Amino acid sequence: MARHLFPNVLAPIIVLASTNLGIIIFIEASLSFLGFGTPPPTPSWGRMLSGTSSGYFQIAWWMAFFPGLVLSFAILGVNALGDALRDILDPRLRGR
Repeated sequence: MARHLFPNVLAPIIVLASTNLGIIIFIEASLSFLGFGTPPPTPSWGRMLSGTSSGYFQIAWWMAFFPGLVLSFAILGVNALGDALRDILDPRLRGR
């Protein structure tokens, strides 16, 4: 059972875990943006996009742009890592 079932189940589990990790990062940033996330001494991308700096966004657009860009790249990177691991670990793709 471990020899035949585990290699075929491992690839979908890794893809789902990486997708869920991207969703978790997005949810944490969303909750921190709304004020329901981690407490204030802990850094968070959502808190960087809200709070006292939100009054300066019309003057200094980069204060919102770069944390949002890094957040997007982090989620994209986690999803790309999961996809690459699926390509490496999927037994159906090893023969190609």
